[in-house]
Order: sequence, then C-alpha cells, then structure tokens
Amino acid sequence: MNHKNITILFLLITSIAFGQEEEKQKEPDTTRMNFGNTEILIIEKGKNDEESEENEFESEFEMDEMEHVEGKHKAEAHWAGIDFGFTMLMNSNFEPKFDAHPYWENDAARSTSWNLNLLEHKFRFGTDYVGLTTGLGFSFTSVAFRDNYVLMSGADSVYAEMDTVYNYTKNKLKASYLTVPMLLEFTTNSNSDKSFYLAAGVVGGVRIGSKTKRVGEFDGKEFREKSKGTYNLNPFKLDALVRLGYSDWGVFASYDILPLFEDGKTDNIYPLTFGLSLNF
Repeated sequence: MNHKNITILFLLITSIAFGQEEEKQKEPDTTRMNFGNTEILIIEKGKNDEESEENEFESEFEMDEMEHVEGKHKAEAHWAGIDFGFTMLMNSNFEPKFDAHPYWENDAARSTSWNLNLLEHKFRFGTDYVGLTTGLGFSFTSVAFRDNYVLMSGADSVYAEMDTVYNYTKNKLKASYLTVPMLLEFTTNSNSDKSFYLAAGVVGGVRIGSKTKRVGEFDGKEFREKSKGTYNLNPFKLDALVRLGYSDWGVFASYDILPLFEDGKTDNIYPLTFGLSLNF
C-alpha cells in the first residue's frame, strides 16, 4: 500500500471515530440497575438538555410577561357611545318660565336630545386615573312646542304664533350639530369595566342643519309638513357638561352656555338636558 492510500485510510478512520465520539457526547449518560426482573434506568441530562430546558423556561417566562402586558387594562375615555336625554328651555334666571313669550315654554317630555359620539381620546396626566378627554360626535336636538304654536322667523326676530286652523299632534324644531368635547375625567380603576368615572367640562358644537316638523289633522285628514331653515338659531353651541357612571353605563347633564338663538332676535333661551349614556 503506497503512502497516498495510507493517508486516505487514516483520514477516513479518524472521521468515523470523531463522528461516533460526537454522537456519544450528544447522547445522555445512562446507568442501568437490575433488580430481579426489574430494570431501572437513570439518565443524566447533558449540557444541551439543560440549555434546552433553560430556553424553554425563558420562553414561557417571556410569554407570561407578554400576556401580562397585553392583558393590562388602561383607563379608557367615557365619551364614545350613545346619549339620550330630555331637554327643557330655561330663561336667563335658570327658570322654565317666559312670561312675555309663553310659546318658549316647551313640552320637556317630548323634547329629546340624541348624541352619537363616534371618536374619543384620553390624554393621561401621568396616571390612568386622571386625564383630558376629547373626541368627535353629533348631537340631534328636538324642541317640542305646546299647543298649536307655529314658529316664525324674520331677518331680525324669531317668534311663534298660535294656529287656530290646524290641530298639531307633533310640532317640533330640530337642529343637528357637530360636537367636540373637552372634559377633565377621573376614574377609580385602571380597568374601565370595573371603574366609576366622573367627567366635567365643555362641549363645543357647530350647527350643520335645522328644520321644523309638524304633523296634524285638517278636515279629518292627516298632514305632514317639513320646512328647512336657520330660524335665527345660533350657529354655535357651547355646553357645560357633567358625566357620571360605572363601567359602560352612566348619566349626564348639560346646560348651554350660549343662547339657543342669535343674540337680540328673541329672549335668551338656554337648553337644559339630562339623560342616560351608554359607552362603546
């Protein structure tokens, strides 16, 4: 056998021996103990097994930690949702009386306000328990007149006259607004589902539509009438608002700081609204 063949054989034997030694190192040490017909195996874990177990423990720990972070509740704002309430018109003395113009003494039981609050965001003051809430929504106000008063408006005034011909079953002034709140909010728990909340501040709005709606009877026949117009309504509104509740349910009360109609067109009228709220 020449030197070249001897060298190749030597390398082949060395490679096989090294591979077997590596496999032995991977296999765990095993001790066998025989007691009659019973054989007990004692397996010692190798370094790779310990590393695998350590990595598995670290993965489980990281997963638990991630689940803890993801499952952590944050105190959410209490604005987005639906509000429903009843509205009463008040004079400058915070009374529902208008001696000079009794047609402004509205039917509060049939005067309603719907708020559809779509967007919300809460700026936290370093904690989940106190923050500044803002957002975006829509408000729909419906003022029901008593008796058969018909709303009239001119360039410089707005008033109502008694209709002695028609008998109205519905007689309302409707207005819709785009609204933005600015509320200081307090909560008692970082989990909003288990928290009491109190929010107070102002809600600004801009009028986006208004109309009157009347339903009545004449000569035994029912008629419906809708008429769009501004009726000298104030183009803006600014409400003082208080919201109080627990979890997704609450109550609210608002009072218009700005008068319902433009200044100088009629009495200063300030709607007062109170009702229930359901948060999304």
